[in-house]
Amino acid sequence: MKILNKRGSGVLLHISSLPSNYGIGTFGEEAYKFVDFLKKSGQTYWQILPLGQTSYGDSPYQSFSINAGNPYFIDLDILSDEGLLEKEDYLNLNWGNSSTKIDYELMYNIRYGVLEKAFKKFNKESQDYLKFLQDENEWIDEYAVFMTLKDKHNNSSWECWSENFRKRDKKTLQKFKNDNIERIEFWKFVQFKFFQQWKELKKYANLNDVKIIGDIPIYVAYDSVDVWKNPKNFQLDKELKMISVAGCPPDSFSETGQLWGNPLYNWEYMEKTKYKWWIKRLEIATNLYDVVRIDHFRGFESYYSIPVSEKTAINGSWKKGPGIKFFNRVKRELGDLNLIAEDLGYLTEDVLMLLQESGYPGMKLIQFAFDSREGGDYLPHNYSKNSVTYIGTHDNDTAMGWLLSANSKDIEYMREYLDIYTYNDKDTVWKMICRTMAVVSNTVIIQLQDYLGLGNEARINIPSTLGGNWCWRMEKNMLDEKLVQTVLHITKLYKRK
Repeated sequence: MKILNKRGSGVLLHISSLPSNYGIGTFGEEAYKFVDFLKKSGQTYWQILPLGQTSYGDSPYQSFSINAGNPYFIDLDILSDEGLLEKEDYLNLNWGNSSTKIDYELMYNIRYGVLEKAFKKFNKESQDYLKFLQDENEWIDEYAVFMTLKDKHNNSSWECWSENFRKRDKKTLQKFKNDNIERIEFWKFVQFKFFQQWKELKKYANLNDVKIIGDIPIYVAYDSVDVWKNPKNFQLDKELKMISVAGCPPDSFSETGQLWGNPLYNWEYMEKTKYKWWIKRLEIATNLYDVVRIDHFRGFESYYSIPVSEKTAINGSWKKGPGIKFFNRVKRELGDLNLIAEDLGYLTEDVLMLLQESGYPGMKLIQFAFDSREGGDYLPHNYSKNSVTYIGTHDNDTAMGWLLSANSKDIEYMREYLDIYTYNDKDTVWKMICRTMAVVSNTVIIQLQDYLGLGNEARINIPSTLGGNWCWRMEKNMLDEKLVQTVLHITKLYKRK
């Protein structure tokens, strides 16, 4: 059933940004309260970032597994209610000094120890658990072995392991499994609890007429079970080293471009397998969410390839991707999915044609519309119904932060174009929200930080920087009744409810 073809709106807020007494947002009480806020304020969608288990750099777009969920999101109070934890197991631990920032190093050092205590009390013979293992058998065993191997190798990347482990020698792996049964079981337990809690939260959201927009990165991390298990799917040499890596070319935002460092896909091999790996990935994602946003959609038409020896993205080159034949195969296998194509940035005629042929809605950003460095076609008079409009996403500054830091001529053009002549900053942001809700796009998503009128202290991510990202959290009681009624009013005013 197509979801995005009706006029609606929603809020972008990642799970990690929810309030919590334990250092990071979870699938617990505050998540359910946020669903209540969305329902009462007339919202149709809750958009989140990828739920994957984060690795080096804490980015949800770099994960150890495309299938596994982030253990930090498992709610400890729910585990306590189930009898798997005592309150003293976690209440008095040091979860950090800030209610608005996440300390990921602290999470890593403390969270797993608490989950290990819950694991010791867990009934490994429960029918729900055994069914989960059966349902997820295509990935759960390999993931658990991979994470246990990382434990045994001081969390180093799999490329640093001995050759027998790197190249998956069967006898070596079998002996390792036999010697580490309990730890392997721990990682399976962690994923069981993650998905059990997530499915309950999503069920609650759907019962309250709120649909979840999930997000999958186009690329996977090199240090992931996905590359370790399926090296033929990627551009690797005989020693399983990367040949070229992903990124973006230099532009007006970055003189040296963006060097992401992810392995590139071996699209020729994937075509021979009828894109089985990707189709399974999309099938899992569409079961996990109601709508799936595919990051960096243009990479399916052409992808930017940078030699692995390069220190910047300057000397890369464009290579052809699978194009429409990939999406035709997806539609044959899975039907007409509810996908959003993240098509931001410079788009060629070929990319625009691919978007049109696929039929998926693309994305429009108000901030890009008035950024003189941006070459895209983002002014609202160019929008179509089949699109999703934002003021900004997780990679942009908040509306307030942008207003106070952008080029003054760009801001003046925005004021004239959108007919915003108040010079009170909070009033200006609110009018930007209203003008965005008024656009023709079927779907509008607003970052919660913009509804709260927060500045760049609440920005989630600055692309091409390492450290200090993905850390912002909202404080408790920010979603008061006044905000509910105000959001509900503009939602009805612009016929999005």
